[in-house]
Amino acid sequence: MNWVQGRDPEQREFHQAVLGVLATIGPVLEHHPEYRRLAVLERIMEPERVILFRVPWMDDKGQVQVNRGYRVQMNSALGPYKGGLRFHPSVNLGIMKFLAFEQVFKNALTPLVLGGAKGGADFDPKGRSDGEVMRFCQAFMAELSRHIGPDTDIPAGDIGVGGREIGYLFGMYKKIANEFTGVLTGKGLAWGGSLIRPEAAGYGMVYFAGEMLATRGQTLEGKRCLISGAGNVALFAAEKALELGGRVLTLSDSTGVIYDEQGLDLDKLAFIKDLKNFRRGRLTEYGERYPGAIYIPCDPLAADGDQHLVWSFPADCAFPCATQNEINGHDAARLLAGGVGLVCEGANMPCLPEAVELFLAQNILYGPGKAANAGGVAVSGMEMAQNAMRLSWSRVEVDARLRQIMKFIHQSCLDTAAEYGVSGNYVAGANIAGFVKVARAMLEQGLV
Repeated sequence: MNWVQGRDPEQREFHQAVLGVLATIGPVLEHHPEYRRLAVLERIMEPERVILFRVPWMDDKGQVQVNRGYRVQMNSALGPYKGGLRFHPSVNLGIMKFLAFEQVFKNALTPLVLGGAKGGADFDPKGRSDGEVMRFCQAFMAELSRHIGPDTDIPAGDIGVGGREIGYLFGMYKKIANEFTGVLTGKGLAWGGSLIRPEAAGYGMVYFAGEMLATRGQTLEGKRCLISGAGNVALFAAEKALELGGRVLTLSDSTGVIYDEQGLDLDKLAFIKDLKNFRRGRLTEYGERYPGAIYIPCDPLAADGDQHLVWSFPADCAFPCATQNEINGHDAARLLAGGVGLVCEGANMPCLPEAVELFLAQNILYGPGKAANAGGVAVSGMEMAQNAMRLSWSRVEVDARLRQIMKFIHQSCLDTAAEYGVSGNYVAGANIAGFVKVARAMLEQGLV
């Protein structure tokens, strides 16, 4: 950690992600002293390639804007780079490295042959017209296109990059490369996309939670669920939780939280999907339409923990699906006091280390994001396979494959944790299983 922090002292999120892995892989290093001699740790923590570029584009007023674009190609030991693109003002190199580092292990936990990468820009699509978003995406892809390809690096969507943005990015890549290939996943169904792709991360997380609950003889039926976020992961997690009998009480966005004591239903969820995906509105409208629900505006200047009001209600299960570091120690204590017995991560690294320590100390079911939210990349892999074969699978087939992959990941985490003497610890199981798979591939390929 001293080595990592000394090289990049300002990259706090990356330090946090690295420490989360290092804290659990001690038993592996004891069994494999050659990993130290051959500097596997140092190599796996250093990106194979970092691409940083400017993105000049013109807004609707004729003013030229300049943003900064990134692609961190972290590790390709298991296959071509794979990972999303994030458009958000908070994007910086440290966040891109943390996401790429997590993606390496997430992809390794699946049965797919994929390396890990992440990219994006400090561009905010909120409040921008379709024309402005299109021009930005085209300018972004004009540079990124020379570094990606269906057998090199296959980006996908993430925060701020949905179907609209993927369409503009793909169209520009197709024009530049003069070929129609599966270079991006999350495409429209009419031009190479896969059924279940928008739903994949949310559905997969709920499937993983169901597998965890089954180890204690429980199901999601009747469980009170707190969900943060209002993007695809959160909305489709809510949809699948409802399908399996859960009671979804909350959703949130950057403006505030909705708490519906009666629970969401499919009609209410359909309203929110239309609100967020098509009208690009805010959750304040939910409170206006459904007077029985409570809308609480967020206060970013509130005291520690009080800005995360979504975690303040009594519940059985918590699904953080918004962004990194949204649950701190104060939030974790409130969740435990409110009766939560399962926390399953739909976002990447949404829990701060002190929150993770509390969950593990209380022996609740805790599913880390690199395992629990791997459903997105799993269906992205299926989309790539369908593109390669020039066909598409049915919704039922894709969903069945997704469920099987999440079951496989869950069992891999459990078996690995037991093998290394930390039974039931999904954090250690996920980290060790992913690390060993990547490390072995790196050593077998030599010093490259």
